[in-house]
Amino acid sequence: MTLGMISLGCAKNLVDSEIIAAHAQTAGFTLAARPEKADIVLINTCAFIRDAQQESIDAILEACSWKTAGRCRAVLVCGCLPQRYHAALARELPEVDAFIGLDALPEIGLVLRRLAQGERGIRHITQHAQRVIEPPAGRPLFTAGAYAYLKISEGCNNRCRFCAIPGIRGAYRSRPIPAIVREAQELLQRGVRELNLISQDVTAYGQDLAGSADLPRLLRALDAIGGRFWIRLLYGHPAHVTDKLLDTMGELPRICHYLDLPIQHSHPEILAAMGRPLPRGGLDNLFHHIRRRLPGVTCRTTCLVGFPGETPRHFAHLLDFTAAIRFDHLGVFRFSPEAGTAAAELPRRVSAGIMRQRERQLMLPQRRRVAADAAARVGKTAVLLIEAPAPRQARVFVGRPAGCAPEVDGVTFLTNAPKTCRPGVFVRARYTNARGYDMEAAI
Repeated sequence: MTLGMISLGCAKNLVDSEIIAAHAQTAGFTLAARPEKADIVLINTCAFIRDAQQESIDAILEACSWKTAGRCRAVLVCGCLPQRYHAALARELPEVDAFIGLDALPEIGLVLRRLAQGERGIRHITQHAQRVIEPPAGRPLFTAGAYAYLKISEGCNNRCRFCAIPGIRGAYRSRPIPAIVREAQELLQRGVRELNLISQDVTAYGQDLAGSADLPRLLRALDAIGGRFWIRLLYGHPAHVTDKLLDTMGELPRICHYLDLPIQHSHPEILAAMGRPLPRGGLDNLFHHIRRRLPGVTCRTTCLVGFPGETPRHFAHLLDFTAAIRFDHLGVFRFSPEAGTAAAELPRRVSAGIMRQRERQLMLPQRRRVAADAAARVGKTAVLLIEAPAPRQARVFVGRPAGCAPEVDGVTFLTNAPKTCRPGVFVRARYTNARGYDMEAAI
């Protein structure tokens, strides 16, 4: 029996999909190269915002159509969407053969066997997600191979008023340091050379564990593995950045000087309405302090426009703030009123048209800043981690410097790669040209 997988949403979901694939293989299933050619199709869904929910529903309906116009015998839906809407989803999508919640991922092999035997109407969803699921050793990696995502915790305690994640994934639950180190060692032994630590908030790591476990201590344990590889931190909270963390990043050679700290907004009134506490000294001081304490650091952030009550004055503050800080990477999201969140009931909604306009107003100067920074890099050198051969380009490989995270930031095209070049090697190259968010370089 073959299993076709569709993984939607964030990198944390991708790790869940890798865990699912490992348990499916243990149960005797083979992963299909294309989901529409499989005996059973599994969709690991996202339910973060309405657009993500619609994407999940569309994928589910398409998969169900393969039962009448293809090889597919059963469709299984798992992840955030059934965890959040399990009762309604079962009513609205009777054509789905099984729904699996977040805590049931290790039981996926048993569920697949039941489906293979013809059983239907399977529901395996707990009321609240509360487990910490350890990835099986040797799990399939759905990344390029040179890098992998290493999930260090589950859930979230931040309770931002616009966010549904705590209601879906539960309270913050850290994995113990020895378990994370074991997983890192196994990934490195398989040739991975970049470990991307992910969580709803990596900077909150260890707050739920007894003793002195925290993110700096975890970083020291991972760095002590030894060898040549990168460690990158993704998804932190500005209010949780400490001098101890910055000093640890500066001291350890394998930690990328890269911080992904979504600010969501800059105006104190909007941040208070969002339930986002300000760091001590404010956001302005935080980023100036980060750059003083960690020279050469790359700063990524995301902003949320159109939160209820956001006036032109509030937005102008955000526009000026992002211009003053000059973030290296910046993304923008529009407010989505999510059922069950406090913000969903707030008055003074911002229209969809104004949200789109504000998104453009934030991204246009950011593109100009990126273009200017890229032009300034031409002629300079950098170490690149090679990821993969470039499609349809002989002796051209795609790589990234330490200042670019996979999938969300730009890439660098190595145009004169030697014949010995392969994914997972580090090379020093000189930038020769800028291509928008991407660069070209030569050995």
